[in-house]
Amino acid sequence: MAGLDERRAGWVTEAWRHVTADRLRELVVGLVDIASPTGDEGPLARHIAGTMSHTIKDSTTQPLDDRQANAWSRLKGDGTGPDLMLYAPIDTLTVGDEREDLPWIGPELREDMRPRATVYDDLVTGLGASNPKGHAACVMMAAEAIARAGVPLTGDLVAAFGAGGMPTNARPGGPRLNTGQGVGCSFLLEQGVWTDYAVIAKPGWTVSWDEVGLVWFEVTVRGTHTYVGSRHRLPYDNAVARAGEVARHLEEWFAEYAERHTGGTVAPQGVVASVRGGWPRMAAVTPASCTLMVDLRIAPETSPMQAKREFLAALGRLPGDVTAEMVLAIPGTRTDPDSWIRRSATAAWEAFEGREHEVIRGNSGATDANILRARGIPTVRVGMPKVPQAEAPFEIDFARGMNTVSVRAMEKLTRHLIRTAVDTVTRPRTEIPGDPA
Repeated sequence: MAGLDERRAGWVTEAWRHVTADRLRELVVGLVDIASPTGDEGPLARHIAGTMSHTIKDSTTQPLDDRQANAWSRLKGDGTGPDLMLYAPIDTLTVGDEREDLPWIGPELREDMRPRATVYDDLVTGLGASNPKGHAACVMMAAEAIARAGVPLTGDLVAAFGAGGMPTNARPGGPRLNTGQGVGCSFLLEQGVWTDYAVIAKPGWTVSWDEVGLVWFEVTVRGTHTYVGSRHRLPYDNAVARAGEVARHLEEWFAEYAERHTGGTVAPQGVVASVRGGWPRMAAVTPASCTLMVDLRIAPETSPMQAKREFLAALGRLPGDVTAEMVLAIPGTRTDPDSWIRRSATAAWEAFEGREHEVIRGNSGATDANILRARGIPTVRVGMPKVPQAEAPFEIDFARGMNTVSVRAMEKLTRHLIRTAVDTVTRPRTEIPGDPA
């Protein structure tokens, strides 16, 4: 097995024997069938911990509150090697309930938008079947296979599953505002579930060592409160109409911003995500203000304050009363490309593909890898590609891409995670160049 010595190649091969399509399908169906919208991951976390406990005794649920929880398992080494975390978030971007998702997700909830798995031969669909649940199932399978193979570990192998990984604040009725944005990952680390290195399983068949952060702005556009019957008699400045002009200006500015900040593997983007203003019940009057919510992604080299100043300068070129407040900030991060975990994960990728690692550039997605790296844990991201349209009996749009997973692709990712893990947690720290210990 290219790049591994004979002993480690044997351990990897033995662990791979325990990776089967049937088991992966069973795992992902079990995850999809338990709803886990951000803020309500508790039932799924308990399911994961219970499932993992059949092969890894040290498996537990970690509550954040009565509704939200993480899960994690630990395979213990002899203490002479580095610890590695295989990590995946477990909450879904949307809810799977008409009351919250419609009409924003579309005119109706399709089959794949609900927390119920459907199997189409190699494909499994259902809410979050690929992102994040297919990736979480791969982490579960990798840890389970290594445990069943009895691989002798020098460092601990931790399989962790975090709540609140999606870019959202609390849903209606949530007990806390901070239920997303990596809150579960942050809590996991604060409570001492810490390792020397981490691999996060999220979409994209490449090894990524840097990614964007994000800042959110609440933009307020002010106008004049008036009545339609007096439009032609009184001063008229419609905040709703002006908000449209501000949104159009920002959409043009986002393209310029992205071009200025593209570098490494990232191309940070921005969007105007929502608009709020006026009384839907009373169309006869205009509001005195209208609010836009903006998500602006930032490169690792750009601090939130630098982004804020750029954004305010862009708004300053507009006429009228337009202000903005930064209401959320998560810096982008980068792991040293020479880090052991990047080198090991890349070697595994190249062994699978039989060619030099292909770096995917132009990325603007953010994950909990930012939380792990910001706390000082060298982290890489690796995952599955979106299911190709040619392999699916339905159209693969954005939502279907999140909600459809290939079991064959899951097998490949799982084998990659196993190889990277064995390559790392079977070595003494003295064999790890630049080991943080």
